[in-house]
Amino acid sequence: MDYGMIGKIEKAKFYAAEPERFHFDSFSVRLEGDNGQEHRVSYDAGKWDCDCSFFHTRGFCSHTMALERVLGQMISTPVWAT
Repeated sequence: MDYGMIGKIEKAKFYAAEPERFHFDSFSVRLEGDNGQEHRVSYDAGKWDCDCSFFHTRGFCSHTMALERVLGQMISTPVWAT
Protein backbone atom coordinates (compact mmCIF):
# COMPACT_ATOMS: atom_id res chain seq x y z
CA MET A 1 0.00 0.00 0.00
CA ASP A 2 1.41 3.40 -0.93
CA TYR A 3 1.72 6.38 1.41
CA GLY A 4 -0.98 8.29 -0.45
CA MET A 5 -3.51 5.57 0.27
CA ILE A 6 -2.46 5.35 3.92
CA GLY A 7 -3.07 9.09 4.24
CA LYS A 8 -6.55 8.78 2.69
CA ILE A 9 -7.49 5.94 5.04
CA GLU A 10 -6.40 8.01 8.05
CA LYS A 11 -8.37 11.02 6.81
CA ALA A 12 -11.45 8.82 6.34
CA LYS A 13 -11.15 7.61 9.95
CA PHE A 14 -10.84 11.22 11.12
CA TYR A 15 -13.98 12.27 9.19
CA ALA A 16 -15.95 9.24 10.38
CA ALA A 17 -15.17 10.11 14.01
CA GLU A 18 -16.89 13.49 13.56
CA PRO A 19 -20.41 12.78 12.27
CA GLU A 20 -21.34 16.46 12.60
CA ARG A 21 -19.36 16.99 9.37
CA PHE A 22 -22.01 15.10 7.40
CA HIS A 23 -25.05 16.92 6.03
CA PHE A 24 -27.56 14.74 4.21
CA ASP A 25 -29.59 16.35 1.46
CA SER A 26 -31.33 13.30 0.03
CA PHE A 27 -31.02 9.55 -0.33
CA SER A 28 -33.09 6.44 -0.97
CA VAL A 29 -32.79 3.07 0.76
CA ARG A 30 -34.39 -0.33 0.27
CA LEU A 31 -35.14 -2.00 3.59
CA GLU A 32 -36.21 -5.62 3.87
CA GLY A 33 -39.09 -6.08 6.33
CA ASP A 34 -39.76 -9.11 8.51
CA ASN A 35 -42.08 -10.62 5.94
CA GLY A 36 -39.45 -10.41 3.20
CA GLN A 37 -41.17 -7.47 1.55
CA GLU A 38 -38.88 -4.61 0.59
CA HIS A 39 -39.80 -1.07 1.53
CA ARG A 40 -38.43 2.03 -0.18
CA VAL A 41 -37.47 4.73 2.33
CA SER A 42 -36.30 8.12 1.18
CA TYR A 43 -35.04 11.31 2.78
CA ASP A 44 -35.15 14.64 0.99
CA ALA A 45 -34.60 18.13 2.41
CA GLY A 46 -35.28 16.96 5.99
CA LYS A 47 -38.42 15.00 5.12
CA TRP A 48 -38.82 11.23 5.33
CA ASP A 49 -41.01 9.09 3.08
CA CYS A 50 -41.77 5.36 3.06
CA ASP A 51 -43.97 3.29 0.81
CA CYS A 52 -45.58 1.39 3.71
CA SER A 53 -49.19 2.06 4.70
CA PHE A 54 -48.34 2.93 8.33
CA PHE A 55 -46.13 5.82 7.20
CA HIS A 56 -48.91 7.25 5.07
CA THR A 57 -51.28 7.40 8.05
CA ARG A 58 -48.79 8.56 10.72
CA GLY A 59 -45.88 10.30 8.93
CA PHE A 60 -43.35 7.87 10.44
CA CYS A 61 -42.91 4.11 10.66
CA SER A 62 -40.56 1.40 11.91
CA HIS A 63 -38.59 1.71 8.66
CA THR A 64 -37.90 5.45 9.02
CA MET A 65 -37.23 5.07 12.75
CA ALA A 66 -34.72 2.28 12.08
CA LEU A 67 -32.82 4.52 9.66
CA GLU A 68 -32.86 7.37 12.18
CA ARG A 69 -31.27 4.99 14.71
CA VAL A 70 -28.65 3.80 12.23
CA LEU A 71 -27.74 7.34 11.19
CA GLY A 72 -27.91 8.71 14.73
CA GLN A 73 -27.00 12.36 15.15
CA MET A 74 -26.21 12.81 11.46
CA ILE A 75 -29.92 13.32 10.76
CA SER A 76 -32.04 16.09 12.26
CA THR A 77 -34.54 15.53 15.09
CA PRO A 78 -36.59 12.37 14.51
CA VAL A 79 -40.08 13.06 13.16
CA TRP A 80 -41.68 10.79 15.77
CA ALA A 81 -40.05 12.77 18.62
CA THR A 82 -41.65 16.08 17.66
